Amino acid sequence: MEKQVFLEIRGVEKAFGQGETRVNVLQGIDLAVYKGEFIVLLGPSGSGKSTLLNIIGGIDAPDAGELTVGGSPLRQMNEKELTEYRRRHLGYIFQQYNLVPNLTVRENIEVGAYLSRDPLDVDEIMEVLGIRGQQHKLPNQLSGGQQQRCAIGRAVVKNPEILLCDEPTGALDYKTSKDILGLIEKVNERYGATVVCVTHNDAVGHMADRVIKLKDGRIRRIIENETRVKAADLEW
Repeated sequence: MEKQVFLEIRGVEKAFGQGETRVNVLQGIDLAVYKGEFIVLLGPSGSGKSTLLNIIGGIDAPDAGELTVGGSPLRQMNEKELTEYRRRHLGYIFQQYNLVPNLTVRENIEVGAYLSRDPLDVDEIMEVLGIRGQQHKLPNQLSGGQQQRCAIGRAVVKNPEILLCDEPTGALDYKTSKDILGLIEKVNERYGATVVCVTHNDAVGHMADRVIKLKDGRIRRIIENETRVKAADLEW
């Protein structure tokens, strides 16, 4: 089957600050991402990877260039349309879990379901993520790994076309990190979400279809993995 380009980035530039304090964070990014693909944006702090993720997510706007998702240019969307794009098409997993503290696990995940026209089944998602037994607990009654599972559930239940992951294991221990990566892997394979994952951990790149290496705001290298390594088999 021929690959279908779903996300296209052309000539994207982004800078912050003015005059002597101006920093060029992205300098002419060109990238095509295929539907259902798992890609990793890899690079040191300050390489521009999180800024690129935020532009894909419609949180930041590029200073120049074009980003097209499913044939729709983001630049032509007004604020209302961008909000709708984020609500309907994106799932976002942050390093900080950003759960609603006075809602239970189930209720936090249901918040994501309410934002979608075609949500997945909440019970199925909790089962897949291994947190059905904690569904009536509040976030402060959960471990870090359980909170991240809940955050993944809230993002995934929307049945998003794109799942954006910003250092999703940055605050977790080694074993829990591998468990969480395994869940993201499962979401990609089971539900067909296109996954864009930001990390500074080289090992995570082995589980992706492609690794996009960034440095100083530019794509320095693209590595295509002939075979993806299972998250459970990663070592670092």
